[in-house]
Amino acid sequence: MHDPLGRQSANLGFLWPAIAASAASDMAALVAKRLADLAVGADDASASEPQWATPHTLALELKTVRLRDFSAATNTSPALLCAPFALHGGAIVDLAPNHSLIAASREAGLRRLFVAEWRSANGEMRFLGIDDYLADLNVLVDEIGVPVDLIGVCQGGWMALAYAARFPAKVRKLVLAGAPIDIAAEPSALSTLAASSPLATFQELVRLGDGLLSGRKVSKFWGPERIADGDVREILQITEPVGSGAFAKISALFQKWYAWTVDLPGPFFLECVERLYKRNELASGSFAALGRRLALGAVKIPIFLLAAR
Repeated sequence: MHDPLGRQSANLGFLWPAIAASAASDMAALVAKRLADLAVGADDASASEPQWATPHTLALELKTVRLRDFSAATNTSPALLCAPFALHGGAIVDLAPNHSLIAASREAGLRRLFVAEWRSANGEMRFLGIDDYLADLNVLVDEIGVPVDLIGVCQGGWMALAYAARFPAKVRKLVLAGAPIDIAAEPSALSTLAASSPLATFQELVRLGDGLLSGRKVSKFWGPERIADGDVREILQITEPVGSGAFAKISALFQKWYAWTVDLPGPFFLECVERLYKRNELASGSFAALGRRLALGAVKIPIFLLAAR
């Protein structure tokens, strides 16, 4: 609903007043359908899945997630990076040389390093919810060996924290980077939209996707179809000037990552909207996962929190 630099897109400017004004569920569903047809348009499947920059192996593949192994040693404590799971793929954590969280982590001494890359949902996954994803994350941790150092990035951050609260004995250290933990801490365009829009609006978007939230469709009113060169330079903090060969190479990789989107299972998406963004359950202590209510105060392990405005 806003681009990476915080500016609202023109499509959202058209979409927002009608959504925000819809109080009744029937009207919200109608608004979602009509404006999705107008603002979203036809699906475009031309984008290809981005490649990862650092050589690695595929250690395990489940229906929801791939376990990518970037390890350079086997006799040290394992670290598992929980990649973002929103509209774009997890390859952003290993975009290119000098723009790779994987490479930086290995250089900093993480020699046994894995990534949980969440897969784009298909029709068979349309009934999966948060519990299903946390259960599969538990499979990955058991596969690697406990205790594990858990690193959660963006939307992968709240999943990492929820997992650590649910299975405290399995996590040795926790890193959260840019993760939506306490939605009430500071307002954002995303939290404002979630709070102001009836749940029926989001439910209708899932219905239009036959049980899935279509990443390609939603991304068209999430932000611009292509990020401007100047914005790419600022986002990635590239020192090379726009128009240079070096800039063109890294910009092309970023644009490829940005163009390829992932689909989310409807229940997972709707639970995130309602439980995290509307009710703020994780921060308030009312969030339940895999049969237990999660108390964040019970997470006693060392935590490193990287926050951003």
